[in-house]
Amino acid sequence: MKKNKTFLLLFIFCCTLTIVAQEPADYVNPFIGTSNYGATFPGPIAPRGMASISPFNVAGAKNTLEKDSQWLSNPYVNENTFLTGFSHVNLSGVGCPDLGVLLLMPTTGELETNHLKYGSTYKNEVAKAGYYSTHINKYDVKGEFTASKRVGVSKFSFPKGEANILLNLGLGLTNEQGAMVQIISDTEIQGMRSVGSFCYNSPEAAYPVYFVAKFSKPADSFGAWKKPATYKGVEAQWMGYNGKTRIMKQSKKMVVGDSIGSYFKYNFKKSATITVKIGVSYVSIENARENLKKETENKSFNDIYKETYNEWNEQLSRIKVEGGSKDDKTVFYTALYHTLIHPNTLNDVNGDYPEIKTGNIGNTKGTRFTVFSLWDTYRNVHQLMSLVYPKQQSNMVKSMLDMYTENGWLPKWELNSTETFTMVGDPASIVIADTYLKGIRDFDVEKAYEAMLKSADQVENNPLRPGLKNYIEKGYLTTENVGSVSTTQEYNAADNAIAQLAKALGKKEDYNRFYKRSLSYKKLYDKNLKMLRPRLQNGDFYEPFDPNAGANFSKNIGFIEGNAWQYSFMIPHDIKGLKKLMGGNKGFTNQLQKIFDTKQFDMANEPGIAYPYLFNYAKGSEWRSQKMVEKLVKQHFTNAPNGIPGNDDTGTMSAWLVYSMMGFYPIVPGEPKYTITKPLFDKITIQLDKNYYKNSELVIEKSGNAKGYIKKIRVNGKRHKGYFINHDELVNGKKMKIILK
Repeated sequence: MKKNKTFLLLFIFCCTLTIVAQEPADYVNPFIGTSNYGATFPGPIAPRGMASISPFNVAGAKNTLEKDSQWLSNPYVNENTFLTGFSHVNLSGVGCPDLGVLLLMPTTGELETNHLKYGSTYKNEVAKAGYYSTHINKYDVKGEFTASKRVGVSKFSFPKGEANILLNLGLGLTNEQGAMVQIISDTEIQGMRSVGSFCYNSPEAAYPVYFVAKFSKPADSFGAWKKPATYKGVEAQWMGYNGKTRIMKQSKKMVVGDSIGSYFKYNFKKSATITVKIGVSYVSIENARENLKKETENKSFNDIYKETYNEWNEQLSRIKVEGGSKDDKTVFYTALYHTLIHPNTLNDVNGDYPEIKTGNIGNTKGTRFTVFSLWDTYRNVHQLMSLVYPKQQSNMVKSMLDMYTENGWLPKWELNSTETFTMVGDPASIVIADTYLKGIRDFDVEKAYEAMLKSADQVENNPLRPGLKNYIEKGYLTTENVGSVSTTQEYNAADNAIAQLAKALGKKEDYNRFYKRSLSYKKLYDKNLKMLRPRLQNGDFYEPFDPNAGANFSKNIGFIEGNAWQYSFMIPHDIKGLKKLMGGNKGFTNQLQKIFDTKQFDMANEPGIAYPYLFNYAKGSEWRSQKMVEKLVKQHFTNAPNGIPGNDDTGTMSAWLVYSMMGFYPIVPGEPKYTITKPLFDKITIQLDKNYYKNSELVIEKSGNAKGYIKKIRVNGKRHKGYFINHDELVNGKKMKIILK
């Protein structure tokens, strides 16, 4: 009997452990990054999703931060309190506004279509991977939200009485002109909304997002509005899309204009729940309807949430971490979650997508990706994808090459098949070379190489490399070009990546030519300042020069979003040469340490994102990297809305954190190698894709004094010399052990 009781207690204990055990997806806190300019949103999205739902609280006089610029780039700011709806296509962690449209809003009582009047405060927010809910105070309505890949799903719980569901097509983060809404029946609406003014691009960059909305209960009455009043007359009926032209004809039940929307009215005799599913597409209304049908037909809210949660958990479980606190796991898995939002899916379920520039509709059997914030993500996001999600990374490269076919150029900062030309440099070349050199080669590398050479060598009418003539002839851009020093460094980085790919492809002459070009930063080096400095067209250094100017988006001739300090070490492919210029290890480490001591280092700024790791290049100073990385992780990344150090830049800050907590970092973009630091977990297990790598997993373990520094590194039981490791050696090593002293 005693034995049976003991067994029963053990069984109960084990079951309890099973119940409380958290899956990786359970650690995700989507509120992280919704303050401090992080520009993330807390609402649901599927991994790489086209559709997403975000509470929209940046349009209203009651907002606490409405005069603050941070609210412009994303639909939600944690400190704000005035809700005007829930947008259905959104960007995460970007620095410029776009999307944030198709706003659904539940209200009660008399119909009101002015968002400043129908907006409300809210409480009891809950955010998880694939789920968000809140209570809308003014109407005593609970809103719950989830999403499939291309469909946003809302569930509103109304009290007894009059109720309304508004679909506002006038609100959004930017001011593009043009929308259309057509009421098909008492349970269905369709239409489109223009978007596309990212970073204040010209109106010509606008493009449509199409939608179909289906309601779980028929409305008692319905209509549309065209400000200033509700509108029952109609102007045109949507007819379709012939590949290049939107076709309309006169009809009823449709409104076309700028500040427009539709409403469904109900009169509930008791409390009731309505589910609204909104399918989206960048191709056509017909495709939006098909997306909605294929992904969500006959599925309940909970069915869809469960599917999305499971997909998140599968993706996040590719990396398992052990040790560390609950907060450590929360910031880690939330960071990994943020890296899996962009680049996101552009094609519909049938494979259709809008081609870039041509105006035609393309089709893919794979995934056409979009939102390539490459000036940011070339530094670490794509390297993380190559390691953990190589099939996704392969499809991203194929998407870039398709853009080259359609547009004549590789992407620079592509958004929904429009090229925004934001930031500087030629980052796609770096990403593609890096991918190939890591062994992901199931794409047309000759076509890729052709595209790289075009951007690197075509002097006239080159949108990727303006000022290329000066760069080729002098080795640098002059002050006649915006951000001449920064841009020179970016061209150097791209040329090094092209050189490395040329070497791998056996193109020796190209290797020599591009590698030589990659070292031209030396012509901008001022030995007195020990940093790079802009030069005039005649070759003289620019005067007067203040190396401190340019930080925090202030003006500085020669630099883009940073100053001379913050760019002075952004030459990771030639640290050996830079050290020689600075007088060897001592001069190098002194100058590098000065950046941190004088508070010139900006954790939120990409040019210096690898700087904490650069001490590994100076023998005897490697402990500084370990100390600095751990300090920055704990100081800047927390389980709180302000827990990202500024703009997440479509996952770039998050990727830095993921790598830093695992104990290694891709130190040279375009080269397949990592530098090693102290892991912040006891054990990390990375699931490897056997279609690309011969092993099924990579295990990293830490042992010894948790507060100490690295004493030994072992790979597969053998002593590993130094603090750098090649990609092949890492992924084929099965186990890396870090022993601390």
